Amino acid sequence: MQITTWLPRTELPFAAPSRPELLQFVEPEPEPAPAIELDRPAAQPAPSVPKPVAAIPAATASPAADAVRAVMPRIAMPEPRKAAKASDAKATVVEQKTAVPPPRFALQLLRAGNVLLLVELPTGESFQSRDPAYILLKDLLRAAKLPDKPQQVGDGEPIRWPLLHRGSLDQGAEAARDYVQGVVAAELEELGCACLWLIGSPALRFAGEAEADACYRELHIDGIGHALAMPGLERLMEQPGSKAELWKAMRRSMSRWVTGL
Repeated sequence: MQITTWLPRTELPFAAPSRPELLQFVEPEPEPAPAIELDRPAAQPAPSVPKPVAAIPAATASPAADAVRAVMPRIAMPEPRKAAKASDAKATVVEQKTAVPPPRFALQLLRAGNVLLLVELPTGESFQSRDPAYILLKDLLRAAKLPDKPQQVGDGEPIRWPLLHRGSLDQGAEAARDYVQGVVAAELEELGCACLWLIGSPALRFAGEAEADACYRELHIDGIGHALAMPGLERLMEQPGSKAELWKAMRRSMSRWVTGL
């Protein structure tokens, strides 16, 4: 228990007297507080400044240095032609992604006297006797002094585009123009006519290679001959004022199918 000295709380009988030096209590001297040293930031070494290297004159260059320069790899810069080819390939990919869908239209080829009519079908289907567009077409034929009961040409089926809904066949605008012009030219070669009426925007674009602003005037188409550009039947019904302008254009060209001039 590490006890070296003990004193009784009361005097013990028959006990030896206590020694007086054991009864003196000596307070221990306080120990000095340890000194605390604060950590000081270590001094950072000054940045080393590279010493300028003196350029070696070409005359004093050693053969070893020339050998090192000879075997050092060189960075090849891209050639302009290769960069141009890469940009062309990227442009081709972009064009393929943004391919224009094929045009969609339906045209009916009819004949009235010595006039051939290429008419846009507003509904995409062949004309019926009670269709408002067909009734307007008959009125135009009567005003032009032509038979008001046009006859279907060939098998009577409309010219529809695109031809195929699937497959890799080119069915763009240029292919559609070649197809329509080929059908019209074949019918003209077999039947002949004094004038061709192009009625509607698809007829103007793919048979006459003209836009809608070419309406109310005559066109000369290579391989086909003279044609009269006219707006679509729906446009004529929606804009009554356009009928007067169309009548003026018909009067200017009427001599072609009336007298054959």
